[in-house]
Amino acid sequence: MAGIVERLCALALTAMAAACASEPRGSGGRQTPLFYASLAAPAAQVDAQSAAGMINLYRRNNGLPPLAVDPALERAAGAAAADMAAHDKPASAEALKRKLSAAGVAAPAVNVSAGYHTVAEAFSGWRESPVHNRTMLDGAGTRLGIATAYAPGSKYKVYWALIVAGPEQR
Repeated sequence: MAGIVERLCALALTAMAAACASEPRGSGGRQTPLFYASLAAPAAQVDAQSAAGMINLYRRNNGLPPLAVDPALERAAGAAAADMAAHDKPASAEALKRKLSAAGVAAPAVNVSAGYHTVAEAFSGWRESPVHNRTMLDGAGTRLGIATAYAPGSKYKVYWALIVAGPEQR
C-alpha cells in the first residue's frame, strides 16, 4: 500500500511542477502547461528544462539523482529526431547508442520513439515501457538531451529522441 501512495504522490508532484511552466493558450488568457502543449506543429520544440523537470521528479521518487540538461546531448538528440523525421521512421536505439559511444559519450542510454504529440504522452508511454523506463531511470546517468522533430506528412507527426549519459569524459 505504501508503494501505491508514493507513486500517487510522485504523479501529483510531477503534475504540479510541470504546471508551473506554461505558455499562453489562445486569447482567452488561459494557460496550457508545457507538458500538454502539442509538438505536432512546424515551429514546435520540446522544452528541455520542463521535460527534464518531469523526468527528474520521477527519478527522485525512484531514489535517483537528477539529470542536468546538456547542450551537446541536446544537439545529438536533435540530429537523431530530425533524421527520423526526414526518413519517416523510428531509428534503432542500439545504432544510436553505438554512434554516441563512438563519439565518446559515456554510458549512453537512448529512447527513440514516434507518435507522441506532447511531453506528457511521451513521458507516460516511456514510463509504461520497461525498455524506455530503464533509460529514464538509468542509474549511471548524470545528464540528458531531449528533442523532437515534426514531420507533417508522416503518420507519426512527431519524432522523439531522449539521450541519458554519464559524466562528460574529458
